[in-house]
Amino acid sequence: MRAPISCALLCVLSLPALAAGDHGGHGSHAHGEQAASSFGQPAAAGQATRTVEVVLGDMYYRPDSLEVQAGETVRFVLKNEGKLPHEFSLGDAASHAEHQQQMLAMQQMGHGMLHEDATTASVAPGERAELTWTFAEAGTLQFACNIPGHYQAGMVGELRVKPKS
Repeated sequence: MRAPISCALLCVLSLPALAAGDHGGHGSHAHGEQAASSFGQPAAAGQATRTVEVVLGDMYYRPDSLEVQAGETVRFVLKNEGKLPHEFSLGDAASHAEHQQQMLAMQQMGHGMLHEDATTASVAPGERAELTWTFAEAGTLQFACNIPGHYQAGMVGELRVKPKS
């Protein structure tokens, strides 16, 4: 009986993502293939006005906070120096909570934890990945790892989007 409940949970949790055009969160996160979010949209690496390197360690990011400007396109170069797989996912606290529930359901069904979508890049140990994003408006976001337990262990950082000057 556990599998049907887990499947039903995953289906219910996936409805908002499917409505937004995510289709399960697997595949490329590149270059506008996905719908824009309220805080911006994916962009091609060549459109970046700045490159920021972020190190993913086991339960930390370095740096652990970032500032960008509204309208800026940033190419995030992600390097996993840890022994575990990690994510770099952009969003607000509510979107991360929803993502964590989806990841937990996937884990309970025996699915792999590495996936990518417009706001998320997964990085295996010792590997690199990139995510390029154009930030739409000023506000406070988070970058986080939503693999079960990682966010709760402190793998979350603050991303401040300053108004256009």
